[in-house]
Amino acid sequence: MSTNQYIVRDIPRRKFLELSVKGGLVLAASSPLLTQFLSSCSNGSASAAGLGIDKATIDKVIAKALEKGGDFADVYIENRASRQIVMEESKFKSGLYGISQGAGVRVISGNKTGYAYTEEITEANLLRAAEVASYVAKNGKKSTPVNVSDAKRLSFITVKHPLGDIDDAKRIEIMKRADQAAMDYDKRIKMAMINYYDEVRGRVIANSEGIYLQDELPMMFFIVQTMSDDGKARHMSRERLSRHMGFEMFDEFTPEMVAKRAAREAIAMLDAQDAPAGIMDVVMQNGWGGVLVHEAVGHPLEADNIAKKIGAFTGKVGQKVASDVFTMVDDGTIPNARGTINFDDEGTQTKRNVLIEKGVLKGYMSDILSAKQLGMERTGNGRRESYQYIPIPRMTNTFIDKGSSDPAEILSSTKKGIYVQSLSGGSVNPVTGVFNFTCREAYIIENGKKTVPIKGATLIGSCLQVISNIDAVGNDLDFGPGICGKGQNAEVDAGMPTVRIRGINVGGSRA
Repeated sequence: MSTNQYIVRDIPRRKFLELSVKGGLVLAASSPLLTQFLSSCSNGSASAAGLGIDKATIDKVIAKALEKGGDFADVYIENRASRQIVMEESKFKSGLYGISQGAGVRVISGNKTGYAYTEEITEANLLRAAEVASYVAKNGKKSTPVNVSDAKRLSFITVKHPLGDIDDAKRIEIMKRADQAAMDYDKRIKMAMINYYDEVRGRVIANSEGIYLQDELPMMFFIVQTMSDDGKARHMSRERLSRHMGFEMFDEFTPEMVAKRAAREAIAMLDAQDAPAGIMDVVMQNGWGGVLVHEAVGHPLEADNIAKKIGAFTGKVGQKVASDVFTMVDDGTIPNARGTINFDDEGTQTKRNVLIEKGVLKGYMSDILSAKQLGMERTGNGRRESYQYIPIPRMTNTFIDKGSSDPAEILSSTKKGIYVQSLSGGSVNPVTGVFNFTCREAYIIENGKKTVPIKGATLIGSCLQVISNIDAVGNDLDFGPGICGKGQNAEVDAGMPTVRIRGINVGGSRA
C-alpha cells in the first residue's frame, strides 16, 4: 500500500517565490521597473472583487447542488491579492503582484464528495459547478437546504495598519533595514537575501445548513537568509516572521531583529563539526522545534486518517499514549498568529482543541466530513489552500503546551547528548508514524552545557516513541511559522517550550 508523505518546512526561497502564484493574474517587474510597478498596485483594490454574489443566487446554487440528492452542500468564494518583493546581494531583484479569484461548489453524499470550481464568478458558472458536483449524489437520498442568512463568528485577527494603505516606500525601507543589519553583523556575512510577501484573502462561505459568512484575512510573511563564509566553511541560515495582521507586525518585530537572528546562526555554524550518530538524549530549544510533533503527532491526529482507520492513534481516545508531562494543543484562536483563522474554510468556528492532555489522548482534528464519519464534533480544522481544493482536516497553531521546568535546568541536568536549536523541516509516514527531521543548528551537550556546533544531524523515530520519551517540558513556549504540505499547502505555526527527549535515534555525518 502506498501512502502520502506529509511534510512541513520553514519555507526555503524557491517555495517562497511560488507563494503568490495561485491562479489568476500575476504581474512581474525586474529591478529597474520595481518602483514604478509597486506604485501602480494596491492590495485593497482587488480584495473584495468577486465576492458580491447575492444570497438569493447562492440559495439557487445550493439547491442545484442538492437536486440529485446529497447530505450537505456548500459554496466557497475567494479573492486573493498578493504582493511579493525579493532582494538579493543588497539589490532588488524582482516583484510580483498577484490577483486570484474563483469559487467552488461541494456536495457530500455519504462518504463521497463531489467538487467543481470556476475562475469566473458568475451565476451561470456557479450553477454549472453545482451541477457537476451534484453527480456524486445521483440517485442518493435527498435533503432540503436551508436558505442562507448571516451568521456570526468570533474574530481573532485585528488590523491597525491595513496593507492596502501602506506606501510601498515603507516596504522597501523595511527590506533595506534588514539587509543592512545582516551585513553589519559580522564581516564573515557575505550575502543576505530578503523576501517580503503580503496578501489579503477575501472569503464567502455559505452552506445548506443556512450559514453565510464573509471575512478578509490579511497575512504578512518576511524571510531573511544569510550566507557566511570564513574561507574554510559556509553556512546558509534562515529566519522567518509571519502573522495574520497588518503592517504593524514590524512595530512588534523589527526587521533588524529578524536579520540579526539569521546572521547569528550563520556565524555560529561556521565551526560546526560532523555530527555523531547513535541513540542519545536530545534537548530541543523552544519555538520552531514544535514542527517535530506537528509532523510526528499532529498529522496522525487528523480525523480523515482516523476515519480510514490508519495511523498510530486510531481507536485510542481515552488511552495513555504519551508521558505525563506531555500536553499537545491545536489552537486556531491565538490572536493574529500565522495559523489563526476566524473560522475554518467550511464556516466552523475555530477553537482551542486539546488533543493529548498529560499523556492521555483526548480527541482528533476534524472537518465536516470526518466529523460525520466518526460521530464527533466539528473542531474548526477544515482548511483548503484555495478555491481550487476541497477542505480537509488540517492543523492551525499546533504545539506542546508549556510545562513547569526551568529551561536552564533541563539543559544542566542533561549530562550528554545533543542540543537542537533549529530544525529545517521533516516528513512523516501517517500510517507507521515514522518520521525524520534535519537539524539546521545543533550542538553537543557535555556535562550539562552546550559545546561544539555540529552539522548533518538527523532525528529519526516514531510518534509514540518520541512522546513517551519526553521527560521534561519547559515553561518557555514559543512558535515558528511554516508551510504544511498534505496534497495542498496550509500556513501554520508550530510551537513548543524547551523539551528533553530521552533516547532518540540520531543519524550523524561523522565517519
